[in-house]
Amino acid sequence: MQLTVEERAILGGGRGAAARRALEYQVKVGEFWSAKRFVPVTNVHMMGDIEVMGDGGLQWLKDTAALGARCAVGTTTNARCVDFAHCERLGQDAGEVAKERELIACLRRMDVVTTDTCINYQTVYQPHVGEHVAWGDTGTVIYANSVFGARSNFEAGPAALAATLTGRTPEYGFHLDQHRRGVFTVELRARLDDLADWGAVGKLVGEPHQSYYAVPVFHGFHRTPSSDELKHLGAALASYGSMGMFHFVGATPEAPTIEAALGRREPTERLAVTDADLERVYAGFGLGDGDARLVVFSGPQQSLLEMKQLAALFDGRRVKEGGRCFVTTNGGVLAQARALGYAKVLQDAGVTLLEGVCFYILQNLSPIRVANGWTNMVSNSAKIVNIIGAHRFNTILRRTRDCVDIACTGVLR
Repeated sequence: MQLTVEERAILGGGRGAAARRALEYQVKVGEFWSAKRFVPVTNVHMMGDIEVMGDGGLQWLKDTAALGARCAVGTTTNARCVDFAHCERLGQDAGEVAKERELIACLRRMDVVTTDTCINYQTVYQPHVGEHVAWGDTGTVIYANSVFGARSNFEAGPAALAATLTGRTPEYGFHLDQHRRGVFTVELRARLDDLADWGAVGKLVGEPHQSYYAVPVFHGFHRTPSSDELKHLGAALASYGSMGMFHFVGATPEAPTIEAALGRREPTERLAVTDADLERVYAGFGLGDGDARLVVFSGPQQSLLEMKQLAALFDGRRVKEGGRCFVTTNGGVLAQARALGYAKVLQDAGVTLLEGVCFYILQNLSPIRVANGWTNMVSNSAKIVNIIGAHRFNTILRRTRDCVDIACTGVLR
């Protein structure tokens, strides 16, 4: 790799041992991806929870902090795996909960801002067109690349922390123009009236295109999509297809036209999504044993507008006795939801509000499932329906209003 004078100084220890080790690691990553140089980054978003990092990750962080590591750019954390107000009720392991506290304290010693959110792009930091960032959660990365026109790859935990210590990342993947061009087109003929519909589109498009660089170009829709709709679309594309970017003609900054999004090239495929296609997605989820006791709104966390919608749907209703409904969001959104009364409506309805976590990475989730006898999990998030399968749930995607009805009636259909 071609190193600048500053980068050679870092390798020589000019900014301390932690930054030197970080850049040594980044050089190896860059060489693996045939990167020619580094690009400066302005913001980093990293995973930081004990369920993902484990004992080895915690010790690595402690060792790095002991070297005097400090963030060179603003750095935030993704959702954690413990809500300390609910960990005992959920039956989470006390020893692991203590490690989660230790991990958070370690990150803060390095000046990491522990926002504990997977919707940082809606609530904390919004990069601009062409801005290079180093973000680690797949849903945040695809949103940054697509909706903001910023530039990031899926940064692994060590890579994201290295970026914050050095203020740069190897220039490969979506930092380069050639990987940002659209590859195939998708005409949206469906109404797409619910957030779950947008996730279903992500499943339909993502599953048959298992490629990081398969960049779809969406067009033909009758209105401008909202932030939450694009959030669910991107999260599902990244989950089902491992995609790192999409274009939406007339809505995302690098897609004023189909031709511009494709880089003036012919698409490899021309697809279309209809209402009938969406209905086949919903019908494709088996009902298992009919258990309707677990409904989850999570993965991604809820925005304030989603909290408002859920409060309206749950108002005057009650979660069915014996059932559980979980809603996850970050601390900032939850504070606003409390101030505006949305949180009270949800709690009065028997909904459990979890702060700073995503449901699918809850510490000890598999034993929690077994202890509660849960078999099915119902959600309006296509991402969580896909990704939580490792915990042996039978997952079912349903529209938002249907999820609320299932939670309150205990009837699954």
